[in-house]
Amino acid sequence: MDLKGKRIGFGLTGSHCTYDAVLPEIQKLVDAGAEVRPVVSYTVKSTNTRFGKGEDWVKKLEEVTGHKVIDSIVGAEPLGPKLPLDCMVIAPLTGNTMSKFANAMTESPVLMAAKATLRNLKPVVLGISTNDALGLNGVNLMRLMSTKNVYFIPFGQDAPDSKPNSMVARMELLSDTVLAAMDGKQLQPVIIEKFRDS
Repeated sequence: MDLKGKRIGFGLTGSHCTYDAVLPEIQKLVDAGAEVRPVVSYTVKSTNTRFGKGEDWVKKLEEVTGHKVIDSIVGAEPLGPKLPLDCMVIAPLTGNTMSKFANAMTESPVLMAAKATLRNLKPVVLGISTNDALGLNGVNLMRLMSTKNVYFIPFGQDAPDSKPNSMVARMELLSDTVLAAMDGKQLQPVIIEKFRDS
């Protein structure tokens, strides 16, 4: 299986420090021939941080994918019945959004797109970036790991000495994870060493 002609939803949530690692992976999907439909949480669109302005990230997403960003629940709903996806990716997936997804909440465009995809029995791929994966959010992580049609980009502790509960996906494995997920398989190993940033 390859990505040519596949429609991939790509959701970003508010882990602003991870966007630089994610944008090149979106470009790889596009270069492989996928039609990538970008979806953002309200936080991504409206928040300015030291990592950049929300409006600038939205513009970059639109430039890379060639599609307008979906930024409302109403805009994301058609990804279920009218414009079905072959796969939905959420990367980065914050602990906040992970908690809501694991507990069936739909309060953002990204979660609407993910739930619409699950409704169609298609895969949802998650690239976590959260400071509490091994803390209070651990139960939500495990719930999603045992959920049918949910797959994870392999992840590990990114800074065990200073942030022992933090885990981040190795984003460069995103395309491989999507390909495996569309074949009904979890890319293995899923829990790996996450090399520390220098």
